[in-house]
Amino acid sequence: MPLLRTVILPGLGAIAVLAAVGRAIRLLGGDDPREDRAVRALQRRFGHTPSDGEAVVGTDPGDPTAPREVIDRVTWPLSWYSGVVQTVANGAVWCGITWLLTRDRRAAIAPAAALTLETGIFLASAALVGRPRPKGVWRPERPHATSSFPSGHTGGAFALHGALADLLEIHGARGARLLDPLLRYVIPGAIAFSRVYRGQHHISDTVAGAVLGRWSAAAVRRALIWS
Repeated sequence: MPLLRTVILPGLGAIAVLAAVGRAIRLLGGDDPREDRAVRALQRRFGHTPSDGEAVVGTDPGDPTAPREVIDRVTWPLSWYSGVVQTVANGAVWCGITWLLTRDRRAAIAPAAALTLETGIFLASAALVGRPRPKGVWRPERPHATSSFPSGHTGGAFALHGALADLLEIHGARGARLLDPLLRYVIPGAIAFSRVYRGQHHISDTVAGAVLGRWSAAAVRRALIWS
């Protein structure tokens, strides 16, 4: 069975690897690792103090008139854009657009397939790791109840945008060479930074999320787009 060989079994292996790495990181670094010091220092540099998970008065993300420093202004829409509902909607929209442009069923489901694969592996590995969110950081939005490791927002961003870059490449779209690094690295990388800066994740969470997202996009590329 090609699906079993190319997606399911490798996916189970990815869960095992992520779970082992996440548990090892927790064991070696504890739940307040040294990597968070750089994040706290950067937040202090821009006037933020630890908020213990509560929204800070004057920077309510739901208030567009609230004063924000420059990195806050940039990272807020990036973090919002990578939210669960927005990512699912993005995936659905791009599946529809791909179908309209190519009439290729396998290509049309690639964005959704990459997100589904990434989400399944993320949920399973996060449940096995159970890493708490960073401590003593500024966090203007409440975090999700899932484990901090790996970063699901980062993984979803790399999976979806990676699949889109693959589709542009395979179908020879105009401007694909220029859009490729933007989709594969710039947008998801900026989202990863936003998740760290806004106190939602440890740096290593987003690194793991990036690896997971890239792997998910590559697996879908092998199974659907180039098969």
